Amino acid sequence: MSAVPPLRATGGCLCGAVRYEVRGPLRSVVACHCTQCRRMTGHFLAATAARQGDLAITRAATLTWYSASGGARRGFCAGCGSTLFWHGSGRDYVAIAAGSIDGATGLKLVQHIYTADKGDYYELGDGAAESARGLPPVCLEWS
Repeated sequence: MSAVPPLRATGGCLCGAVRYEVRGPLRSVVACHCTQCRRMTGHFLAATAARQGDLAITRAATLTWYSASGGARRGFCAGCGSTLFWHGSGRDYVAIAAGSIDGATGLKLVQHIYTADKGDYYELGDGAAESARGLPPVCLEWS
């Protein structure tokens, strides 16, 4: 019998109706400035990620998945509206809103993506790498 990996993180929505846990590594935080993320969150989405097999939804009373496009779906709480997840079709990981994690994460923001779509009301320049389009392979490292 194989041992259960240690608990890496727990988190959930604002009202507590959706809870999750991660047993396994988390990716560094990536800030997505695409139009869909900005509309879904009201700003940009800062997200880590876990491999699908390492993420367990432990309470899903109001978890709702919205198919934002043919290529991805977004998980949120239908009760309080918290943005929680992004899952791209065919991807073996699920992005997790970094702000939904309980307590300290030990993670670092390493990349801004889709900066060509960012809002005109803010500037970047925090030292993290920037990409006008999608996620470069360097950001798929797990910690």
